[in-house]
Amino acid sequence: MSLLPLIVGLVAAMRLGELAYSARNARALKARGAVELGASHYPLIVALHAAWLVALVAFVPWNAAVQWLWLGLFLALQIMRVWTIASLGRLWTARVYSLPDAPLVQRGPYRFVAHPNYLIVAGEIAVLPLVFGAWRIALIFSILNAALLAWRIRIEERGLAPRRALG
Repeated sequence: MSLLPLIVGLVAAMRLGELAYSARNARALKARGAVELGASHYPLIVALHAAWLVALVAFVPWNAAVQWLWLGLFLALQIMRVWTIASLGRLWTARVYSLPDAPLVQRGPYRFVAHPNYLIVAGEIAVLPLVFGAWRIALIFSILNAALLAWRIRIEERGLAPRRALG
């Protein structure tokens, strides 16, 4: 049995679950007066993540050997991802929303790093292809992701700046 379609399928299912959680949180945030920032970049992020998973299934041989060390690292990244999302709780969304009266989150990984989820995503995009020896996919999508994340972080930082000035 090949692990590639199973692992990619599990990652896709996790992402779909996160999108549902994000949509629920977004509705609640908007009801409290939050506004979305930089909506134009979001479809590109969705396209990048979808293309990354499709590239794995389309270009990696389904019988590719699993590099267990890389898989262990990917699983550790999933634990960190859950920790990050749980730390933001109802404030977590896949899109960037600004809620002016919300305090800045200072718990979980946010005690150490301003944007832990973006570091984790960068790791995931590099590490999952390496689980199957697909270093070219890791490199190409890491470069594309870095460009999109640089754009997104600038958007998010502009939204957080007024709240940082208060605290």
